[in-house]
Amino acid sequence: MRETIFITGGCGFLGSNLAASLQKRGQKVVIFDNLSREGAEINFEWLKSNGSFDFVNGSIVDIKLLRDSMLLYKPNFVCHLAGQVAMTTSVRDPWGDFQTNVVGTLNLLECLRLNLPETALLYSSSNKVYGALSTVHLVERDSRYEVPNFQVGLDEFLPLDFRTPYGCSKGAADQYVLEYARTYGLRTVVFRHSTIYGGRQHSTYDQGWVGWFCQKAWEQNNQTNKEIFTISGDGKQVRDLLHVEDAARCYSQAISQIDKISGEAFNIGGGWENSLSLIELLEFLESFFEIRLRYVRTKWRQEDQKYFVANTQKYRKAVGWRPEISKEAGLKMVLECISKPK
Repeated sequence: MRETIFITGGCGFLGSNLAASLQKRGQKVVIFDNLSREGAEINFEWLKSNGSFDFVNGSIVDIKLLRDSMLLYKPNFVCHLAGQVAMTTSVRDPWGDFQTNVVGTLNLLECLRLNLPETALLYSSSNKVYGALSTVHLVERDSRYEVPNFQVGLDEFLPLDFRTPYGCSKGAADQYVLEYARTYGLRTVVFRHSTIYGGRQHSTYDQGWVGWFCQKAWEQNNQTNKEIFTISGDGKQVRDLLHVEDAARCYSQAISQIDKISGEAFNIGGGWENSLSLIELLEFLESFFEIRLRYVRTKWRQEDQKYFVANTQKYRKAVGWRPEISKEAGLKMVLECISKPK
């Protein structure tokens, strides 16, 4: 059956990749986006070249436009990917961060509760809802931190601990989405993402660290930018890398099996086998380009987690999903995209 999928933030990084994937599957795609993110207009043009979709230019903070759009299309599913995504931006502008991430999410939930209670919602949350993970025992190795007590990754039983305005806004939205399932019976799912990377990200210093450092390495290799870049902390902080194609497939499988997972939160990432520290990423890039990268260390970012690797077993058992693209293959795909003529 052809279903209608409404994607907020559909011209963003994950949104545009998910939209393209759904287009290929023959679903009707409706994108709701205000095109304010860097690269969003480029992704919009790319999507137009890949297939048909309907587009609404607007912000999720605009409750009237959001409600009117939802009533017009009456989607079967909403993939809520719009939001303020950078911790540093939240510190500079906590009110704007709250408006986008909390008020915008509540606007969407109320649209569903009052008008379209049968429509399911998939929400893109963050590992930042777990805070600095100060209760997790870390062991420092030569190039990374390790967590011996969680050898296959951190699971959903971790206590929530909202830190920074960004952690508070994502955490509040996360809990609202789950509560609307418990209190009102809406079919909602929360995905707590680790690092997603891949094509169409348009990485910046504040967001998209894998793409950002790949870009800096490419520039130094091609001598297009002789500036020395910076890394925060000691570089041993670890994340698990999930290629955006695997992330899009995560949402597609949720759509097809929504009744199995409604009302649940899942940690979603590349898993331990795709974990990588910042130092290890830089070593990979040095080996790939056969150069010595020039960088300096700066102080730790506020409340930066020294380790987050998602234990994805809960979601794997529920729907059968698992990452398919290895970190090595995925990084090479990113570097190929960067090297293509613009």
